[in-house]
Amino acid sequence: MINKVVRNSSSACAGEALGSWASAKRRRAMPAVVICFAISLGMLRILGAAVQEPGAGGDARNSSNAPTIRAKPEHVTVAGGRGSTEIRWDTGNGSVGFVFVTASDRKSVLFATGPKGSRVVPWIRAGNYIFELYSDDERRTLLAAVTVSGTTKSEASPRAMLFRGRARWLLVVVLIAIVYIAVYLSSTGKLRTTFPTEPTTSPRPLHVARNLLLGVATFVCLDGVVFHTGLYVSILAPDSYAGRLAVITRAENGRAPSGLKEVLVLGDSRMAEGFSTAVADQLGSTAGFKFVTLAEPASTANTWYYMLREVDPTAQRYWAIVVPYGIGYEPTSAESLRISMAAPLLRYGDCFTFASAFQQWSGRFRAVTACILRGSAYQSDVADFLEHPIARIKNVQRESAMVHARAVYKGRDYDMVGTSYDATTGQMTFPPRLTEAQREAIRKSLLQPSQSEVQYSLRLQRDWIPRILNRYSKSATTIVLTPVPRGPFAELPAFSVGQRAPFPEVTRQRTVFSLPEQTFDFLEKPDYYFDAFHLNAKGRQRFTERLVNDLVARLAAADSHASYP
Repeated sequence: MINKVVRNSSSACAGEALGSWASAKRRRAMPAVVICFAISLGMLRILGAAVQEPGAGGDARNSSNAPTIRAKPEHVTVAGGRGSTEIRWDTGNGSVGFVFVTASDRKSVLFATGPKGSRVVPWIRAGNYIFELYSDDERRTLLAAVTVSGTTKSEASPRAMLFRGRARWLLVVVLIAIVYIAVYLSSTGKLRTTFPTEPTTSPRPLHVARNLLLGVATFVCLDGVVFHTGLYVSILAPDSYAGRLAVITRAENGRAPSGLKEVLVLGDSRMAEGFSTAVADQLGSTAGFKFVTLAEPASTANTWYYMLREVDPTAQRYWAIVVPYGIGYEPTSAESLRISMAAPLLRYGDCFTFASAFQQWSGRFRAVTACILRGSAYQSDVADFLEHPIARIKNVQRESAMVHARAVYKGRDYDMVGTSYDATTGQMTFPPRLTEAQREAIRKSLLQPSQSEVQYSLRLQRDWIPRILNRYSKSATTIVLTPVPRGPFAELPAFSVGQRAPFPEVTRQRTVFSLPEQTFDFLEKPDYYFDAFHLNAKGRQRFTERLVNDLVARLAAADSHASYP
């Protein structure tokens, strides 16, 4: 089937080329490459769909207002004990949806809530997981469902792997042929309209190397025009990881100066759930402070660096910047998602520094490719846009509502009081008031990272937070390094690792200070958490109050801003 599709596509391109020879003697390369670029995107989508199992992607045929839930990818290759996918859902009418997940031989548990959104699932193992979108938490009305299958590398069919490998190489060969034909049409001279089209006795040179180089250069330039500018970034799916990052940085770039001492807060999901700008502004307004946040789930220290470069190109915009540090983990199975997330902020010159943040050579190669050919990082987003253009336009128009929802978010309103954890047996004891869905969600949050994943997380901080500090070394902006609460259970491995900032040499800078490691120890109990890592609404309030009070006291007393413009 793949070969038939490729032959038909190649014949279509060749037929178009032969027809054009009879009507013109001279051609420019750009129009032909534009057409073939569009064809290659379509072929890429066809090949991707062809290698999926029957039934995959059935929800793509839903209408733009119909409820949907999707997984990218649906078929996860499990390496190192776990794999990763991204779940995206939309109720279609703005009502609150409830996403439940059911693993093999297990009960359904609540996974996420909201009218729409997306979440990375880094705990996929061998087996099937059914993600269902309901209109109520009692699971009375099913809106949509998707099945995610996890397969270990050893379980993958050798025939299927060989088939996919051949399909990729076949696609590469066809793309090279298309580019060559497109550039060949740009050559000057008398063209034959009958076969053979290029006999060996033709006085016209073929210039194979030149034409291929010109074709590649034209393709790179076209990718740059479409994906390296704001042309495609402006229509990224706003509920995807890349789209959310583009939305919040675009909103921050467009935000008018407040005239106050602006403090920017960075971070991942722990800061996104734990820090409230509404509470911070109430506490800091009397001292002349204004707080803004770019904390985003799944972001890492290298992403924060590129976010700062985007929203603060002069390194003079903010009075202070809050940078969190602490123990976390970064599964290598989520590398493609991290590349896609950072893609809107990358430039051509970032290819090697950005790639250095990845452990595996495959991830580094994809990172370099994403910096040069940005379209490779947006592959799934482009396919989704081509399938649902009207729905995408409607979602893009809701960006302001998304930004407003971030500002008014108050946190989760339930806690874990009465919950205990036995590290030796891995058993948990829950209070009767918790539902089975809440209990299972807490169990899932206790997924233990491997030692390599913990060390990788620390290395990212050691490598990239000093780059942030060095970027502001000649600026009056104060950098505040802050620990984050580790969680409600002292038995977890995160509590056995010191929270000390892993970059003591740069904290000696005049405009850098670090909050004490014990600052938020009082929050590390079940009263302030809705799972094993994230603060609830009450914890969000207390964390913000303590952080802002300490910041205002330190910043107000600092002499480093005496000459700040």
